[in-house]
Amino acid sequence: MVKTITIRDEVYRKLVTVKRKGESFSELFDRLAENQDSRQILTKLRASVEFEKEEKEQILSEISKKRAERRR
Repeated sequence: MVKTITIRDEVYRKLVTVKRKGESFSELFDRLAENQDSRQILTKLRASVEFEKEEKEQILSEISKKRAERRR
């Protein structure tokens, strides 16, 4: 499934600086999110991305489920 997100230009420029050669943005986001606290990630993104309350709850739920699956 593909999702489209909107970020500010300055955030994009920051992401480009940490993106590895040949790495897709999906791979970059996955790498940055690996082993991170989901609430901490959302807090850091708060100034860059607007989430509706329902979206936040859904994202946190999905992250928790995926982490639980990995731990099994």
